[in-house]
Amino acid sequence: MTSPAAPKPFDLAHIGAGLPFAGSLGELEAVLTRDTGVAAVVQAPPGTGKTTLVPPVVANLALRAADRPRTRVAHDDGEPPRVVVTQPRRVAVRAAAHRLAALDRSRVGDRSGYTVRGERKAGGSTLVEFVTPGVLLRRLLADPGLDGVAAVVLDEVHERGLETDLLVGMLADVRQLRGDLTLVAMSATVDAARFAALLADDAGRPAPVVDCPSALHPLEVGWAPSTAPRLDERGVTRAFLDHVADTAGAEHAAARAAGRDVDALVFVPGAREVRHVADRLRSRVRGTDVLELHGQAPPAEQDRAVSGRGPGDGPRIVVSTALAESSLTVPGVRLVVDSGLAREPRRDASRGMSGLVTVSCSRASAEQRAGRAARQGPGRVVRCYDQRAFAAAPAHSTPEIASADLTEAALVLACWGTPGGQGLALPDAPPGVALADAVAVLSAIGAVDDSGHATPFGRTLALIPADPRLGRALLDGAPLVGARMAAEAIAMVARDLRPPGSDLGRLLAALRSGRDPQARAWAHEVRRFERLAGPGGDAAPGGDAGPAVAAATDAEKAGVVVALAFPGFVARRVQGDREQYLLASGTRAGLPAGSPLAGHEWLAVADAARAAGRDAAGTGAVVRAAAPITQEAAELAAAHLLTHRVEARFENGRVVARRERRLGAIQLASTPVRPGREEGHAAVARALASQGLGAIGWSGGADALRRRLALVRRELGDPWPDVSEPALLARLDEWLAPELDALAGGASVRGIDLAEPLRRLLPWPEATRLDELVPERLEVPSGSRVRIEYPEAADAGMGDDGAARSGPLPVVAVKLQECFGWAETPRLVDGRVPVLFHLLSPAGRPLAVTGDLASFWSGPYAQVRAEMRGRYPKHPWPEDPWTAVATARTTRRM
Repeated sequence: MTSPAAPKPFDLAHIGAGLPFAGSLGELEAVLTRDTGVAAVVQAPPGTGKTTLVPPVVANLALRAADRPRTRVAHDDGEPPRVVVTQPRRVAVRAAAHRLAALDRSRVGDRSGYTVRGERKAGGSTLVEFVTPGVLLRRLLADPGLDGVAAVVLDEVHERGLETDLLVGMLADVRQLRGDLTLVAMSATVDAARFAALLADDAGRPAPVVDCPSALHPLEVGWAPSTAPRLDERGVTRAFLDHVADTAGAEHAAARAAGRDVDALVFVPGAREVRHVADRLRSRVRGTDVLELHGQAPPAEQDRAVSGRGPGDGPRIVVSTALAESSLTVPGVRLVVDSGLAREPRRDASRGMSGLVTVSCSRASAEQRAGRAARQGPGRVVRCYDQRAFAAAPAHSTPEIASADLTEAALVLACWGTPGGQGLALPDAPPGVALADAVAVLSAIGAVDDSGHATPFGRTLALIPADPRLGRALLDGAPLVGARMAAEAIAMVARDLRPPGSDLGRLLAALRSGRDPQARAWAHEVRRFERLAGPGGDAAPGGDAGPAVAAATDAEKAGVVVALAFPGFVARRVQGDREQYLLASGTRAGLPAGSPLAGHEWLAVADAARAAGRDAAGTGAVVRAAAPITQEAAELAAAHLLTHRVEARFENGRVVARRERRLGAIQLASTPVRPGREEGHAAVARALASQGLGAIGWSGGADALRRRLALVRRELGDPWPDVSEPALLARLDEWLAPELDALAGGASVRGIDLAEPLRRLLPWPEATRLDELVPERLEVPSGSRVRIEYPEAADAGMGDDGAARSGPLPVVAVKLQECFGWAETPRLVDGRVPVLFHLLSPAGRPLAVTGDLASFWSGPYAQVRAEMRGRYPKHPWPEDPWTAVATARTTRRM
């Protein structure tokens, strides 16, 4: 048998004709031929041709190396070594494969092929295979050695997609095992140094960087800010989208009127906005082809948008999401209209929610978008916002690993044997809180063990191209509702389709009938997920669920699958409100106005986003996708959240208890019961922890005793007890045990006076001197016994070092006439603490405050006498207070 003919190398001269990066080919080849299995970083602006030229260069070098002694990069059946190239988006994968095949004069799937989720055009003769990062991740998990692969090219690493970041670390690991694996990272911005360091060789030398100068032509920048706000609590405003469409239409018309037959590229953040702007342009612009470019568009429409004009085609306006920003080039564009908005993943840890949110794009993104207009000649960019908004935008986009839900990434790392990314050369480490939450989710569904490594079930989930929670719902839901139904529900959620009115049931009907524009792509996903459901999917629907599922509608069956995926998002309607729901996680969420789901008692929520503005105060979140579900099915899907317990609370001065049945935060039933001793103690402890001893209350006598003890403690220290709030709470069992037992058993605080428990803390025999040290009353010269007001206990504690500290003084408020002749100010606590006198008028109003009576009689008294004797003539105001008789009476009664 003859060996198959060796494949011909790519014709680089033909492929690179006219591409700026062709001038850097020699440097790249020199870098990659220095040794086997080298790593390199290519830095080149968008549109220079790096995506088109680098893969065939690497493939040619791999073919040349294959002539050397046989290595693992050649398959046993003689297939040529392969170069795998990642692109962050499916449309870019397909576009890159088509372009290389066209320049190579071959068919897609032969020498140049691609693989995306659910679609593959590649075979044994394929030299360059373009894939999404997710596809390569799953290949690595199935074949860590990448047999038959000579090189991997990671394109657009500057975008900092989560899966691409993981690949950087994992492929660095692979290179430790395979010295013959070539790795090239390609960046459109100045991140090259960072990735060069990550791909350093064994000696720590950074990977070489191959640069390509920018090929931009002159670029004119215009500003067209809108009078309408760009964003409100519901997202991008219609008025702003209309402004973007009208600006694009006017700019394109002006260019044509000036004799410039150019194509335009309009950037908006998401598929919904693309459709809105494109529809408005079609209704207002004549003689121009308006195309849509986004991830949900049919493949044929995507290909048409990125393929450029055909012979005889007229001018075009392509309305695109950020995927046209750097990962692919739309030929012929000389005009860019930019909304300045982008979609980025965000995670709301407090509500357990994550998803894409609309934000201002970074300045780096804005510059890349603008550059699309000046790749092939002088161009113009019009930004639909002002220069202040541009200056206020972040310099770079947030790396996805820093803001996204990490559940899927955590499972990949667990399967790779590096839980949490430990030991991997990742561009950024995953945030600790987000990672811990992700591991908790994986542990709850049985995907990881206690050590954080993947279980066999977790490895199965990792091979399903969906979030692990969706994979688990597919496998567990198929025996309940049937493989087809489970696959339909998962395909809806996995594709992140936005159902009208948030109703997944209605979306399901539209997809099945073909009325929805996503129906064909969805059906393709359904078939794939149905195959992945496995043998368990052939079981009779509802066989293990009983009436909870057997009698359910299709919408409710979809709800069962959604609830299996997101049990914490099972929701019950808030009593008295048709649109507000309480999720099992504890968050409140509201349906959009007019949703057909309003009024359903139970929902299985697939997507909820943090609300803004008014909704944030009222509900906390907005439901974006949900399906109805019965209570029985909700309890089945979220069985691990079911609890039956006695809930005791301390309310209105006593412990009350109810036997509660809950689904997470949702109360299903509640019955009054007598509190048990343990539950009662726990309820009192919670009340004291949150409210302090005020939950029981201080009587006047108890408060006075506590203040007296606090002053003695301040001055004398041990063994006098610390009666500050923290100290008392820390010693409850020592001084309050009988009262706590009584409260736990249902007694009311009305029968408890804290004075007696406080006395239990008094030291013996020192306690016998309490009234001597800090008497309750002080006898004044008139014979009256006046109450001493001691400072607040909080103001009379010990210093941090345990030593006494100065503080407020005890106060005696007494009429001035009752103190005549009193020269020596009394002192308490063995003479340590003077009494502060508030001397009062006969009417009880303050006249003077003094801590030195002798000084007062000798000085300020004369002025007080002069002012007061005419006002209070019936009371004595002697010139000589030293010899006057102290009295509480008027002169007529003396």
